[in-house]
Amino acid sequence: MTPPRRKRRPPKEPAPPPPALRQGDGDPEPRNPERLYAITGLADGARAELDLVTLIVARSTPPPSGTPEQAAVLRLCAAPLSVAELSAYLNLPFSAMTVLITELITAELVQARAPIVRQTLPDRSLLEAVMHGLQRL
Repeated sequence: MTPPRRKRRPPKEPAPPPPALRQGDGDPEPRNPERLYAITGLADGARAELDLVTLIVARSTPPPSGTPEQAAVLRLCAAPLSVAELSAYLNLPFSAMTVLITELITAELVQARAPIVRQTLPDRSLLEAVMHGLQRL
C-alpha cells in the first residue's frame, strides 16, 4: 500500500501595501494615521483647570506603580514646563495631557503654577536709567 501524496498549496500572494492615509504638502512619504488615546482619569471625570501656559513642576520621583506616561511627565518636570511643552514632548493631545496631569495633581506628585505674568509696559525709571547710562558712554 502506498501512502497518499500530499498536495502542495499554491504560494500566497504578498499582502498589498497599506493605502496612503494622508499626504503632507510636498511630502513624498505617507504619514502615519492619528493615534487614538485612552487615558482614563478620575471616577467623577473632573479635570484640573489647566491652560496651555500653566507650568507643571514635579514634587517627587516617579513611583514604580505609575504608568509610563506619568513617569515621563515626572522626569521632564524636574524644571518647570508648560502644558503645551509637555504635550509636544510626549506627542499627546492637550485633552489627554489634562487628564494625565489631573491624576498627578490629585496624587500630589506634581504642582501646577500659574505662568509668570510680565508687566505690559516697562518701568519708566528703569528705561531712563538705561538711557542715561548709555549717554555717559
